[in-house]
Amino acid sequence: MKKSNFVALVLGTIGIVFFALGMCMCMLPEWDMFREGIIAGVIGMVVLLITVGIWRKMEGKAPVKISGKTVLSVLVGVIGALLFGVGMCLTMVFGKMVMGIVIGLIGMVVLLMLIPLCKGLR
Repeated sequence: MKKSNFVALVLGTIGIVFFALGMCMCMLPEWDMFREGIIAGVIGMVVLLITVGIWRKMEGKAPVKISGKTVLSVLVGVIGALLFGVGMCLTMVFGKMVMGIVIGLIGMVVLLMLIPLCKGLR
């Protein structure tokens, strides 16, 4: 295993643990730690973003260029994931099966739009 991959593995694990623990702290009312959960989740996201930069630097790759296409791709991905998650929540938590399935399918279609957006059509 290359050193860059090992460093990314360790930092990624730390970031994911912080993020997951923060989400649990926010979502479980029994813990009563909403503010602390937000802080832990943000720390996890920051560590994950730093991990990407460190890994790219160790691999000798250029930094990620932020362009309009990159921002649009991220925005479409976030919206698609949120729609997909809302559909799952409506189906599994609130018992609104039809509306949940429809919103989940819309989320899937939005996520599928990422393929031509990122790769292009030929």
